[in-house]
Amino acid sequence: MPTVPGTLRSTAARVPDREALVFGGLRYTYAELDAAVDRVAAVLVGDGLRKGDRLALMSPNTDRFVIAFYAAQRAGAVVVPVNPASTGPELDYLIRDSGAAVLVFAPEVAGAVRDAVAAGMPAGLRVDCTGDGGEYPDLFAAAEGRAAEPVEVGLAEDDDTEILYTSGTTGKPKGALFDHHRMMWETAAFIGGVGLRDGDRLLHVAPLYHSAELNLMLLPGVFVGATHIVHSGFDPVAVLDTIERERITMMFGVPTMYQFLMRVPGVQDRDLASWRTGMFGAAPMPASAVQQLVATFPGVEFMQLCGQTEAGPGGILARHDQVVARPETSGKEALINLECRVVRPDGTDVAVGEVGEMILRGVTVMKEYWNKPEQTAETIRDGWLHTGDLTLVDTDGCMTVVDRLKDMIITGGRNVYSVEVENAVAAHPSVVDCAVVARPHEEYGESIVAVVTLAEGAALDLGALREFCGQRIAHYKVPHDLVVLDAIPRNASGKILKREVRGMV
Repeated sequence: MPTVPGTLRSTAARVPDREALVFGGLRYTYAELDAAVDRVAAVLVGDGLRKGDRLALMSPNTDRFVIAFYAAQRAGAVVVPVNPASTGPELDYLIRDSGAAVLVFAPEVAGAVRDAVAAGMPAGLRVDCTGDGGEYPDLFAAAEGRAAEPVEVGLAEDDDTEILYTSGTTGKPKGALFDHHRMMWETAAFIGGVGLRDGDRLLHVAPLYHSAELNLMLLPGVFVGATHIVHSGFDPVAVLDTIERERITMMFGVPTMYQFLMRVPGVQDRDLASWRTGMFGAAPMPASAVQQLVATFPGVEFMQLCGQTEAGPGGILARHDQVVARPETSGKEALINLECRVVRPDGTDVAVGEVGEMILRGVTVMKEYWNKPEQTAETIRDGWLHTGDLTLVDTDGCMTVVDRLKDMIITGGRNVYSVEVENAVAAHPSVVDCAVVARPHEEYGESIVAVVTLAEGAALDLGALREFCGQRIAHYKVPHDLVVLDAIPRNASGKILKREVRGMV
């Protein structure tokens, strides 16, 4: 079984002259990309990086993120991708928790790095920049002009390769540890599951530091010899321009990205004939938005992915026909190499129409939480990853994630699942984004609060919202309160930060 950097080597040998990476005006063939990775890997090893060392990589989407990622792995490091929006204290936590020996950062995030260093980073930490980092060495300048000679560190498939930190929506982030074996099976699962093809052209607009874009798009794409077109941020007009100009065949986006794409004036007049597959996930998309998405881009086959970082990421998926027929559901089948069950607290399978916890088992599930044996034992029990996702199973086998186990609302002794209420609220024509949370209530235990962002120029009051929702969900699920915000707080992967939302109501 190959290793992650080994797949780049084999693809470069197979299709050396094929375009591999595009960023702005920069274009690399696979031979050029492979050579650039060798040169940076040699600098890292020469500066003291050793096999098994953790290397934190903090950068927005750039060509140099891709090169540094593969170079670190080729040098034998365990890569710790860091959200480029992290503050100094957040970066400090990840460095200390992972025990990173090296931090590689992009010039764009130098402020957070300086804050973390000023606060006292661990002794011995080496800090490099992917460009002009002021007082810090420029990793790429040091690599320039070197001979592209392979670095041999004796990588094996059971060596560790990544520590992916969870989003931290329910507490401090935990690092999910993976080896090359798991990542290669994840790569194979995704290629087979979504129909990734040799020579596809992939658009990267979601953040590469995140497990979905990194492990479900970059790694499998390199394996099959895809061309990777990388955007440093998300701009809906630029995305549509790139799909047309670069003849993009596949992209992944979080639901909010697709919402913005649909609002671009003249979107239906664009030449998007090359765009074969669009994937969405990382956060729920309301059924009304899914229906609009399919209608706006009729030539695209959409797939919904619903999973967890701890599974590779992996979980369940809905293929295009399932997305069209059941837009309100989360998926119907497990990704290849995974088993999925929905169980009661006692571990028995739920009946049709019953809600339970989704659990996953398979070769792509993480080894453990880094240095957290108690949390690992709580999450992986008898070989099954307990996701904490409360899931409803329908008669046709479709599964719908209705809430997080810790976010379920209990009002008047009845369980209310926030996703169901959010779908009803999101269908209102004045609402462009929403979250549903609980507020303590003396009589009912908890009351249901709808937090919304409204369309420009729109207005909405509680009475109108309650009447609208009452036509779609049971009366006890209808929101008791309404809060209007300029923006719903979300993390970089698009997940609602419910702890922050609760603090606002």
